[in-house]
Amino acid sequence: MDSDGLPALSLVSLLSLLGCGVQVLAAAFLAHRYGGRSSPVDRWILLWLFYDVIVHLTLEGPFVYMSLVGTVETSEGPLAELWKEYGKADSRWLVSDPTIVSVEILTVVLDSLLALLLIHAVLNDKYYRHFLQVTLSVCELYGGWMTFCPDWLQGSPHLDTSNPLYLWLYLVFFNGLWVLVPVLLLVQSWLVSAASMRSETQAPPTGSSSRDGPAHRKQL
Repeated sequence: MDSDGLPALSLVSLLSLLGCGVQVLAAAFLAHRYGGRSSPVDRWILLWLFYDVIVHLTLEGPFVYMSLVGTVETSEGPLAELWKEYGKADSRWLVSDPTIVSVEILTVVLDSLLALLLIHAVLNDKYYRHFLQVTLSVCELYGGWMTFCPDWLQGSPHLDTSNPLYLWLYLVFFNGLWVLVPVLLLVQSWLVSAASMRSETQAPPTGSSSRDGPAHRKQL
């Protein structure tokens, strides 16, 4: 069998995937540690939120730093090697592309803060929980759109989709997570908000008294 077309996992790829696995385990530990009293759905949401913060701060944060002081392509170190590997799928990440760096600055600063606040809101059942959940989800979706749409409009000159590893694992899977999960969170927020509104409209008026009831009217 001809193996020329088969994707090959390099050592950097394997170590990067191992690092992602460690991040997931760390997020699961934090969700279990702090979300033990939460509902099963909220525990899954907490796992995602912890993972989201970890990725933003430990992977995208260093990317922003490397891009502001130089480029990923000229940087050295384990995280630089990780981003160089991802840069094989999208070369803009190697050269401090202004659109990518701008989106990532917003992601690292704003999205991380929103995710931390949302974790606090979920754990403490705050009234503003779904406002934050919708806001964070929209920010994540907007970040994904602005990451890829400018390149799509140019005919995707910087994306390497010829290699199945780069296309399906690096581009589709890892970026698709930040599309699928925010959409699910938006749906969950909508369902919870709709149920709350229905319960409020079906509840009896709070200012009524027994004197307004049928028995009182009958006596009159």
